[in-house]
Amino acid sequence: MHLIIATREDPQLPLARLRGRGQLTELRAQALRFTPSEAAEFLTQVMGLTLTAAEIAALETRTEGWIAGLQLAALSMQGQHGHKETADFIHSFTGSHHFVLDYLVEEVLHQQPAPIQTFLLHTALLNRLCAPLCDAVLGDGTADSQATLAYLERANLFIIPLDDERRWYRYHHLFGDLLRQRLAQSMDAAEVAELHGRASLWYEANGLDIEAFHHATAAPDLDRAEYLIEGQGRMPLQFRGGAVPILTWLQTLPTAVLDARPALWVAYASTLLALGRVAGVEEMAQAAENALAKRRGAEEQRSGGDSALSTQHSALSDLVGRIASIRATVAVTRHDAEGIIAQGERALAHLRPENVSVRASITWALGYAYHLQGQRTAASKAYTSALATCEAIGHKVIGMMSAGGLGHIQEVENQLHLAAETYQRAIAIAGDPPTPPICDTYLGLARLHYQWNDLAMAAQYGEKSLPLARQIENTDRFVACELFLAQLKLAQGDVAGAAVLAAQASQSARQHNFAQQMDEVAAVQIQILLAQGQVAAADQLAQNHAVPLSRARVALAQGRPEVAIAVLEAWLAEVTAKEWADERLKGLVLLAVAYGAQGEEDTAVAHLREALATAEPGGFIRLFVDEGRPMAALLGKMKDEVGSMRKYIQQLLAEMGDSPLNQTHLPEPLSERELEILRLVAEGLSNREIGARLFLALDTVKGHNRKIFEKLQVQRRTEAVARGREWGLL
Repeated sequence: MHLIIATREDPQLPLARLRGRGQLTELRAQALRFTPSEAAEFLTQVMGLTLTAAEIAALETRTEGWIAGLQLAALSMQGQHGHKETADFIHSFTGSHHFVLDYLVEEVLHQQPAPIQTFLLHTALLNRLCAPLCDAVLGDGTADSQATLAYLERANLFIIPLDDERRWYRYHHLFGDLLRQRLAQSMDAAEVAELHGRASLWYEANGLDIEAFHHATAAPDLDRAEYLIEGQGRMPLQFRGGAVPILTWLQTLPTAVLDARPALWVAYASTLLALGRVAGVEEMAQAAENALAKRRGAEEQRSGGDSALSTQHSALSDLVGRIASIRATVAVTRHDAEGIIAQGERALAHLRPENVSVRASITWALGYAYHLQGQRTAASKAYTSALATCEAIGHKVIGMMSAGGLGHIQEVENQLHLAAETYQRAIAIAGDPPTPPICDTYLGLARLHYQWNDLAMAAQYGEKSLPLARQIENTDRFVACELFLAQLKLAQGDVAGAAVLAAQASQSARQHNFAQQMDEVAAVQIQILLAQGQVAAADQLAQNHAVPLSRARVALAQGRPEVAIAVLEAWLAEVTAKEWADERLKGLVLLAVAYGAQGEEDTAVAHLREALATAEPGGFIRLFVDEGRPMAALLGKMKDEVGSMRKYIQQLLAEMGDSPLNQTHLPEPLSERELEILRLVAEGLSNREIGARLFLALDTVKGHNRKIFEKLQVQRRTEAVARGREWGLL
């Protein structure tokens, strides 16, 4: 026998036992609710409505597939005239609509005992429910909310479980709308505010500060909302995922309310910063200062040594420090080291000792200023201190940025493997989904993988970095990403693609006046111009920018190694004095190439040996591979080195193809004959003289020339010679 029961609530039968024995088949609300396609068929074919797909989807979402709800909505729309009237109805369709209201009140709410009705109304203001939270909101100390929730679920009273353990629930959207309307009708504002206050306290006590903030603002309780935003010694709420709701709330407050509470102006500026909206920050900071001045003036008029007023002055001084910290952060976006230090020191002078989170933020900003000034030891200490504090208090944003800054210091100190670990630490701190400031860390990892000659992974990290960098307003981070990707394309032999990206970066830097990036843009463009054989243009660009390494490369392309050596020797002396390990390593590598080009092989090998000893622990590869044939030739002379150096040299030669005729830049390599002719062209021989030297007909020489020009992507003999030198073919 099959017994079929249709019921709104669970019957008093041993359902669990029957379910366990496989003797029970259940069709519950989830199975019975209309799917989007079923809702569309019902509304259009059964109820005869003409609706768009978007309108049908909106109704299905609003009713959550509840068939009676869809029918009630359809009945209401049958009397509508015109598409706009229908669209307006769908937009406003809630549990307060009279058809839905009548149905839910008569069929559901009034059928329940008074204690259940009270429970439903008092908990209606909660977006989600659990028994302890409901007990706290009810506040009478006698409620058994766990039993009530279980009853509501068994009775199928429009309550939906949110987890398999039946700990968290929510009300059906339309039923929740009804309950909230009835709550507003049955209780005055003060009573509703008290319920919100109880919910806010429970959420805070259970570590759910964003939900606590929502209920504080719904109360509305300005004191409590301000208290929750500030975090009371912990990380401010806007840096713990609350930036969007905080900004949304602050935008609703009248100016008079904000002026009466300068801390809210400060929170406004800080929240904009947290969201990367730098443009409006100074306006909010000035508003905070003006409000603070008015408050301070009023307090001074009443002052008389009162201890309470002394405490108030301490709080106002702390706000001065927080405003300064915000300005220091804005200075970071402009790479203004002096501004960062001036505002940072002002902030530390005014901030209360217990304001640990803001002090950590300032410590990081000062580290960045030292970083900009080339004071790498001081920067490393500041980043390390800020990181330790942030991990202790859970300040993810500044912790992530401190780890990223520390990773970059390790990178420029040639500690590539340690830098990779620190960059990954920054990513772990940031969590998912990635926030825009993590773009610097992704770019750092891209640079590391480039040096390790893992170009695929370098591209992956570089492409992750760029869209995140573009989300940060008024900063030049995306320019650095575009420049890296241009260099990557150059390494992959895509000169045209590299030129496009470099041009984009140059245009952006000029358009936004990103002065900090102009030399970096020029350095990449010079590499591209040399790859295109445009030596004169590269030389002109190098003369207009502070790019000593690029000037040396131009001199080498011009066949003037003595000029390159002079430039590099001066640069090495400067960076050695500053203890810039990365720049010294780059200079040593290029200096070895320059001495090799001048024929001083012993000196070249000596410089290269020092560079290899420095580079080996970090596993540098591209630093050497990018120098092409001249580097391969020098490394070939060092094959007999002993110990780990020999293994490292063998690895580099393997990456370079272990050939003195390495042509990694070329889509199609030059043949032996073409290389021979290119060398004679470089010696200044005419086509006729080359033909006589090689016993070739003049037309044959010209044919080889055409092939050489095509492969080198040049138009003239001088360009071919310059390209050959740049790519290590001569």
